Amino acid sequence: MNGYINELLNERIKEIKEQGKYKDFNYLQGPMDARVPMENIGEVLVLSSNNYLGLASHPEVIEAGKKALQELGAGTASVRFICGTYAIHRELETELASFVGTDRATTYSSCLAANTGTIPALVGPKDAVISDELNHASIIDGVRLASKAKRFIYKHSDMKDLEKCLIEASSCPVKLVITDGVFSMEGDIARLPNIVELAEKHGAIVLVDDSHATGVLGSGGRGIAEHYNMIGKVDIITSTLGKALGGAAGGFTAGSTALIEYLEQVSRPQIFSNAISPATAATGLAALRVLKKDPSIVERLKINTGMIRSLLKEKGLNPLEGDSAIVPIMIGETAEAIRISRNLLSNHNIFITGFGYPVVPEGTARLRIQSSAALDENMIRRACDAIAEEVGKQ
Repeated sequence: MNGYINELLNERIKEIKEQGKYKDFNYLQGPMDARVPMENIGEVLVLSSNNYLGLASHPEVIEAGKKALQELGAGTASVRFICGTYAIHRELETELASFVGTDRATTYSSCLAANTGTIPALVGPKDAVISDELNHASIIDGVRLASKAKRFIYKHSDMKDLEKCLIEASSCPVKLVITDGVFSMEGDIARLPNIVELAEKHGAIVLVDDSHATGVLGSGGRGIAEHYNMIGKVDIITSTLGKALGGAAGGFTAGSTALIEYLEQVSRPQIFSNAISPATAATGLAALRVLKKDPSIVERLKINTGMIRSLLKEKGLNPLEGDSAIVPIMIGETAEAIRISRNLLSNHNIFITGFGYPVVPEGTARLRIQSSAALDENMIRRACDAIAEEVGKQ
């Protein structure tokens, strides 16, 4: 590469380090679980993983992946419409659609691909896309790709502002309202009943990214729609296999038969990206079946999350309120959040990530604790003691 470019990039990296915002990569050496061996550290207690139900290391999930790998090979070596579609894709997609309460579903390489493949496929130059201001980056990218559509951003969970946007977009044939189910940095959940009511009033359709709600919300882990007793009321659901459902990779879009058939014809990530591997499909399917067979793991997750919140409050900390498994503690400055995160790891072998700019706005850096059904009471108490100690050093 041109030497000048390398010099420029090294200067930028140096600046990031001097600001205390440099992100370290920590190398794990075992399956994702409550405790994982980490290179140069030893065993660490993980409270920063999306492994909400503890299924990433579940024996049935691992065995399903091994069997698929042996029987179906390492990967598809093709996109879906050429020769990359396996029977296990159909099996997984059928069960996903049934689980979230839609007619059909189709898988993508990630939920980022699902969002960036679904949004621009649905809205054109005469249409409107209306998005919550705190939606995930993958939604933001999907909205940007719908570059010819009219784009509106409404204030976070502000229904008056949402309705204002809907009124402004009244002449558009397609009005697509998009929200996260659980907002990943705040841990709060969307006001789905109000959103659906407004959408119906103004002739709009609703897309919910349920990535942090699938496996987490609702008595059976079926997401925000189940949480509000609204299964079947959401037009489009996007979500992931990379969090509660085994933690591997892959995302999906679920909706009507017409929607999924259309996406399979025109959605660019469907047409130009390899299908998820058979092993990935198999682990996601196995995780889904474990959850359906034993929904009590969702209740264990809720109990653990409640304990984390309660203990932190007892120790004088004020995590952001919410009904999800995400428990953020606001710190302020990015460098400080990263420092506390590093101290938790080096002093206590506790792995919690500090998030700052550009992931969140300047001045709103935080520790994001993520609960898991795999945690036990002793782990939770030890972690909360350590968090209180390190935050108290600010």
